[in-house]
Amino acid sequence: MTQLLKISLPDGSVREVEEGSTPADIAAAIGPGLAKAALAARVDGEVRDIGRPFEGDAQLELITARDEEDALELVRHDYAHILAEAVQALWPGTQITFGPATDDGFYYDVMAPADRDPFSIDDLPAIEEKMRQIIQADKPLRREVWSREALIEKWSADGEAFKAEWAKELPENEELTVYWSGDDWLDMCRGPHLASTGKLDPQAFKLLRVAGAYWRGDQRNAQLTRIYGTGWLNKKQLKQHLHNLEEAGKRDHRKLGREMELFHLQEEAHGSVFWHPKGYMIWRELEAYMRRAIDEGGYQEVKTPQVIDARQWEKSGHWGKYRENMFVVPDEVPNTEDEGEVISGDADWMAIKPMNCPAHVLVFKQGITSYRDLPLRMYENGCCHRNEPHGALHGLMRVRQFTQDDAHIFCTEDQIIDEVQKFCQLADRVYKDFGFTYKIKLALRPEQRYGSDEDWDKAESELRQAVVDAGMATEEYGWGELPGEGAFYAPKLEWHLTDAIGRTWQVGTIQSDRVLPERLDATYIGEDGARHRPVMLHRAIFGSYERFIGILIEHFAGRLPVWLAPVQTVVAPIVTDVDGYAQEVEAKLKAAGIRVETDLRNEKINYKVREHSLAKVPHLLVVGKREEEERSVAMRTLGEKEQRVLSLDDAIAFLTEAATPPDLRG
Repeated sequence: MTQLLKISLPDGSVREVEEGSTPADIAAAIGPGLAKAALAARVDGEVRDIGRPFEGDAQLELITARDEEDALELVRHDYAHILAEAVQALWPGTQITFGPATDDGFYYDVMAPADRDPFSIDDLPAIEEKMRQIIQADKPLRREVWSREALIEKWSADGEAFKAEWAKELPENEELTVYWSGDDWLDMCRGPHLASTGKLDPQAFKLLRVAGAYWRGDQRNAQLTRIYGTGWLNKKQLKQHLHNLEEAGKRDHRKLGREMELFHLQEEAHGSVFWHPKGYMIWRELEAYMRRAIDEGGYQEVKTPQVIDARQWEKSGHWGKYRENMFVVPDEVPNTEDEGEVISGDADWMAIKPMNCPAHVLVFKQGITSYRDLPLRMYENGCCHRNEPHGALHGLMRVRQFTQDDAHIFCTEDQIIDEVQKFCQLADRVYKDFGFTYKIKLALRPEQRYGSDEDWDKAESELRQAVVDAGMATEEYGWGELPGEGAFYAPKLEWHLTDAIGRTWQVGTIQSDRVLPERLDATYIGEDGARHRPVMLHRAIFGSYERFIGILIEHFAGRLPVWLAPVQTVVAPIVTDVDGYAQEVEAKLKAAGIRVETDLRNEKINYKVREHSLAKVPHLLVVGKREEEERSVAMRTLGEKEQRVLSLDDAIAFLTEAATPPDLRG
């Protein structure tokens, strides 16, 4: 008698099916519409192929395009495989490696045949066309389980040296799978995949660019070509994404930074920023804004050394977990003599600090701290250095030298929730002052971590409760949890800002840490007269000044709010006869605290208007003989077509209000 399997559905119903049945069978039994729409299945929480048979009683959820996150992951995975198949079909002898889905698309690393040059952007149209042919052929995607030996033999016979090398390292006791595209092409893959290539929209993907890559990310290995693409569920989504890419190109902070004369980057200090006067003015305004916020929040500002003995980093755990990203002085320690003492060995290594937290613990440990002193909120505009890989550096967004708006709150166990709630409210105010909306996520314990499960349970619960108490654990704030995304020493709340074109940026964070105070022996005297460990809350709002400025430039497309603009207004005389009045206007604006310049060049006014518009100056005050006689100005506001004539006093009052930081307005 055939055994029936019990398959439980999300609506609570249970369907009995024969052994060998698949999620596709259940979708078909429910209705033809669902059978067509179902892309994959979640079986007992695991995403699987729609045609993979059940292995026993199971919980089943069918995945359709409405489950956008899962659906996009699936289609992008398929696009990547079809990309590799297309390249090999066009250029036999191409070796393939790996190709994952990404946040907005996919890529595949390949090595061109020996008889041709590496692939270039000129090859992309032909590859796209071949990919469409494969999609339109509606080739079934079929999963098979292979042995490690069979994989090694297959790849070696096909001349796939990279795949063969990887197969040799796969564990023998693990289920190893391949996927066939039709009967003539396969790739080694865990899956899952769609039922067939025809489930993809042939008009919903585009190949974007190529770049160099090294096998297994090691520059000592063979160089490959990485082909990038973007893939979506339908043509409309692709069109919107390409529009966003075009808009992002216009907003690129590196391009605008040059045009607005804010900063530059160069090889002599790769990964560090040369701030020009106008760019540093933005920095100074942000720094002043943040100091007002932390002063109001009861923080004490400190300044700590840049170079600290390696033994401190070893105690903190960073030496073992983060050594490869630290700048060490010297990298190899020779035997030397210093004031008669021999210096040698690891104990004499110094490291430029990649973060501020261990230094703040050293400040906390000076003297005796009482429970009455807690919470102690310690703030630093701390300059840090991290040895980021050369290829990961990106303008202001990823640098090697950066300054954090960093603070650490040392508190008792019963103060944690209140302190985190206060931080949530402070971050909310700051982000709203800059016009951002955001989502809050709780990043939970990673596999590799310090500390006991009991401490992690407490820390995660406290952060969760603080967000609830702040009224932010809601859909409005995009509240959610991220399993495995916490730091190695603490869970954390993350603030993900949404910019003007819908991109998200993870910026602010607060972490609840019981590990570092223990490792660095931080204590306070409790009410009972005994020594106790404080809890250490690591927190930042901007994240780093460099990255936050980059985000602001792109969010506002260079048109910064008046209070942040390096030059808030320019006075432009129409004729040289009124240069004196223009300079008088400038003097009065400066006296009112406005950052102003006067353009006395002998150029036509339309030329001046165009130049200062490109420089993103918020307001241009045009003056001629009539304005001089009437003691007025003609104000042109960036982005507005019409100008308006104001008395000089009214213009000063208007600009003074516009130039006032949001936290100082009435």
